[in-house]
Amino acid sequence: MQIEGQAALVTGGASGLGEATARELVRRGALVALLDRNAGQAEKVAQALNAEFGAGHAIACACDITDTASVTAALDRAAAAHGPARILMNVAGIGSAKRVVQRDGSAAPLEDFVRVVQINLIGTYNVSRLFAAACSRLPVLENGERGVIVFTASVAAFDGQVGQQAYSASKAGLAGMTLPMARDLAQHAIRVCTVAPGLFATPLLKELPEAVQQSLAASIPFPPRLGKPEEFAELACHIVTNGHLNGEVIRLDGALRMAPR
Repeated sequence: MQIEGQAALVTGGASGLGEATARELVRRGALVALLDRNAGQAEKVAQALNAEFGAGHAIACACDITDTASVTAALDRAAAAHGPARILMNVAGIGSAKRVVQRDGSAAPLEDFVRVVQINLIGTYNVSRLFAAACSRLPVLENGERGVIVFTASVAAFDGQVGQQAYSASKAGLAGMTLPMARDLAQHAIRVCTVAPGLFATPLLKELPEAVQQSLAASIPFPPRLGKPEEFAELACHIVTNGHLNGEVIRLDGALRMAPR
């Protein structure tokens, strides 16, 4: 699918990998809606993109991906501004680190596990199902496609570290959902793929001490540095433009395999 002229949705578009993905989409000529709980930051990003690439290329939509009414309202607002979307980039998510047995001997709070899975896995499915239903009603493009969905998993889906039970489970759920959803939506000409990034230089990771960042970068075989958000964005956009990519989970990690801790 050609990106230029298409309407696209980016969850988590206010920062990090989501912001980089939104920027790359706009750079390639897409009309992008940034769906994020942080409406103020999303608006700042949208204004910056419009100032750089021209008015009307980006809008901010306040959105809680776990709330169906919130997602529906965001999709409606995006469609009113840009027309029906054919591209969905699911980038929104949160991290977590909780040992099963706490230092005081108590069990980890169940609420923490539920919250991570609710946002990362169920939230992604919620947006995707609503997008797919709307996209399935659109006319088929010249290349035979209707739309493309991209999930954001993590290498933690395959080699999660100590304390990452909730995060790894949520991201493994996305990896496991990729092929069946691709098969399910094949009848509607909608492709589904997943990117599983390793260690990336996101605002959250940059909050760590410099020595810790350097140590993490050194653990990556090659190139021995943190991934750049724009590298994630480039791969996500390549999935959109490569019509034979479907049902696949792609690691983007410099050959990294995470140690137990």
